[in-house]
Parts: sequence; C-alpha cells; structure tokens
Amino acid sequence: MSTPSNLQPNKRQLHPATTNSGTLLSEIIALVSDDLSAIKRHIENQIESDISLIREIGRYIVDAGGKRLRPITLLLAARSLGYQGTAHIDLGAVIEFIHTATLLHDDVVDKSDLRRGRKTTNAVWGNPASVLVGDFLYSRAFEMMVAVDRMAIMRIMAATTNRISEGEVLQLLNTHSPTVSETEYLETITRKTAKLFESAAQIGALLANAAPATESALAEFGLNIGISFQIVDDALDYRPGTDNIGKNTGDDLADGKMTLPLIHALRVCTPGDKELIEAAISVGDRSQFDTIVAIIESTDSLAYTSRLARTYAAQAQQALELLPPSDYRNALSKLAEFAVSRTY
Repeated sequence: MSTPSNLQPNKRQLHPATTNSGTLLSEIIALVSDDLSAIKRHIENQIESDISLIREIGRYIVDAGGKRLRPITLLLAARSLGYQGTAHIDLGAVIEFIHTATLLHDDVVDKSDLRRGRKTTNAVWGNPASVLVGDFLYSRAFEMMVAVDRMAIMRIMAATTNRISEGEVLQLLNTHSPTVSETEYLETITRKTAKLFESAAQIGALLANAAPATESALAEFGLNIGISFQIVDDALDYRPGTDNIGKNTGDDLADGKMTLPLIHALRVCTPGDKELIEAAISVGDRSQFDTIVAIIESTDSLAYTSRLARTYAAQAQQALELLPPSDYRNALSKLAEFAVSRTY
C-alpha cells in the first residue's frame, strides 16, 4: 500500500470529471439505494435509548442526513465481490455511528456552531451532552459489531478508532502552528479521515471472503479516496463560491488549522505574505480571511491542492483493477471522481 508521504502530484493523476459531482453521487446512490435505506432504518433503531436526551440528540443527528460516503464505500465494496448477506447493513450503520461520534467530538474541540447547514449538537445542547452522546455512539457501534460476531472485523475497527483518536490529537498538537509540513498534514488526515474509509472498504472485502490481494486492494482504494476527500474538504474552506458546503467558510483559519492550501502558499509566497499568514494562524485571526484567500489564489495553492487530491483519487481507481468488472466497481471509480470534483 502506498504511503501518503511518497505520493507526489507529478505521478498518475485523475483528470477532471466531465460529469458534475451531484450527478455522480446520484448515480452512485441509485445503485445501493435499498441498502442505504436499510442502513438508515437500522441507525434509527439502534440510536434509541430509554434516556430521553440520547433519543432527542440521536434523532437530530439522523435528521441532519449527510452523504454517508463511508457506508456507501462498504456497500459497494461488498457488492462488487458478490456479497449477498445482510451483515453489510449492520456494519454500514457501525461505520456511520463511528463517523458521527467523531463529528460530535470534533465540533466540541473546534467550538463549531454549524455543520451540514444547521446548528451543531454542541451549539444546541452544549458541550457535555455532545461529548457524552458521542461516547454513546462509539459504545453502541461496538455493541453492534459484537452482534455480527466477526473477530477480524472487530480487530480492524478497534485499531481504526484508535487511529482516528491519534489523528485528532495530532491535529490538536499542530493547531496554531505555521510550521506544520505537508508530510505532517498528510499523516494527520490519514489517521483522522482516511483510516475509516480504508476500513469500510476492507470490511466489504472481508464480508465477501475475498482473497488477501483483493482485500488489500480495496483497503488501498479506501485509504486513497479518504485522503483525497479530506484534501478537497480542506480546500473548500478557501475556495470562492462555496457557500453551500454546510459550514462557515474560514473556520479552519479561525481554529488555527494548517491545511494544504496554507502549507503550499507559505512555501511559495512573498516574505510579507508569509508573515501575515503565520500571524493569522498563530492566533486564529479570521479577519484576515479575504486577504489570505487572495494569497492562496495568487500562489496557485488551490490548483496544487487539487492536483494532489486527484493523484490520490487516481491511485484509488488503480487499486480497483483487481476487482471483477461490474456496475459496483464502476460506482467505486465514480466515488473517487466525486471525492475530487465535489463542491460541498
């Protein structure tokens, strides 16, 4: 499996898609719509509790929706290898529970007040409730995994949740630090975001009892698509005309997060601009947002970011060559296209 630090933008790249991202996602969802509906019902059932606050927050989270790309990755991986059982529904819900738990905790750490176009849970119910309900989702996810009774899957998810937590701590350690390198950034997002995509794809292969080489290929697909997804997500915070991304633009700057557009801009900008960016990151100065966006544009940092994201997406697509041809494999390839072409 390729390591993030070894990939460079001049290697094989995914060329810009001719289909818009909304159409791509609709085509992908259509292929697994029944499975996604079953996952949604399972989530609604499993989020129930005799504690009223958990029920209330749980329903609020479910109603918020989301793209559910991680469960989709698992579904497509399993179906691409001919899986016909039902455990993919249980485990798709597990993946979404773990993802949602990380979002609840992220929003508390980042003091976020907007996600998916609505108030965050911590903005409505406060930090303690958000943290504790996030803990409930983690524990319920493992309870659901035990019911599936696949030790290999439980090992993967135990390691995954640890890696995600490590990624969150790395991000916290790097907050307000303008010296974060591209390698350090990639290591953080690999743990924080890409690991769950990797595990979702790998679990799909395990459910289908795939050969080790196929399992490794799907894991590589998930890892690379997760990295490309997060790179694009970070770029959207600095891309003009992205009012529909469901969060406040400039939040990363206000939180002091060193993401790839800033890291690249600092490498190539003028000494004066470098000093301005470093000062803004050090204190989280959102008032400099428009100026910094202009610097990012003048240094072609968004173009650089897009090229690197497409490199990872192309690596993801290349990993699919071991899979038998099918509509599901094609949909996985489209998922890589969506990851880098999306505007939300």
